[in-house]
Amino acid sequence: MTRMEPTIDRIKALDIKGFLDEEEGMRLYDLSREAAALGPCLEIGSYCGKSTAYLAAGCRERGSVLFTIDHHQGSEEQQPGEEYFDPDLLDSETGRIDTFRSFRETIEMLGLSNTVVPIVSTSEVAARFWSTPLSMVFIDGGHAMETAFLDYACWSPHILPGGYLAIHDIFTDPAEGGQAPWYLYRMALDSGLFRELPRVKTLGILQRIPLHSLVDYAFAMRDKLSSK
Repeated sequence: MTRMEPTIDRIKALDIKGFLDEEEGMRLYDLSREAAALGPCLEIGSYCGKSTAYLAAGCRERGSVLFTIDHHQGSEEQQPGEEYFDPDLLDSETGRIDTFRSFRETIEMLGLSNTVVPIVSTSEVAARFWSTPLSMVFIDGGHAMETAFLDYACWSPHILPGGYLAIHDIFTDPAEGGQAPWYLYRMALDSGLFRELPRVKTLGILQRIPLHSLVDYAFAMRDKLSSK
């Protein structure tokens, strides 16, 4: 295996399995590079490491780290017989999907082993005793409603003020794709804790509102209600 420096051009040139658009990948790179000045970033749903490479490249430039969470057994739609099944990722001995080998090869080839901290687990289990504040959370795990909601519920509280919540595969039209990521996106906005930034294709981006802004908002709402 030839080790490469994790420059963006080399990441683009490396044919990494995945479903991330290049423009979306570049936005993740820019976001992680900005966010990592505040603290570590975290990704939920790594697959074979395509999004990981973009995120980690940004973290590396800031001397930060990227935690990645994935059980590496494939999401619901990647199982045998499903729409996104890839036979190359099927372990012939266990008969199960195993993406960790491809993920590890991606990270090692790009020289990102000192930046990426893989956590092979479900999101819910990994979050049980988590206490580290995060500058960015990227949600791209399972798209079943229960799974997606748990990812959001477990990790959004750890995002630092000014940090980012990015959600992949947002489709406002049900005919174009599953709705769970879109519901999460709307839930985060409706919470009043995030402000909306321009979306990039199917990548939704929200920024955690600083505490002083939330206090101002609360007082404004109080005054508005008391005047009625």
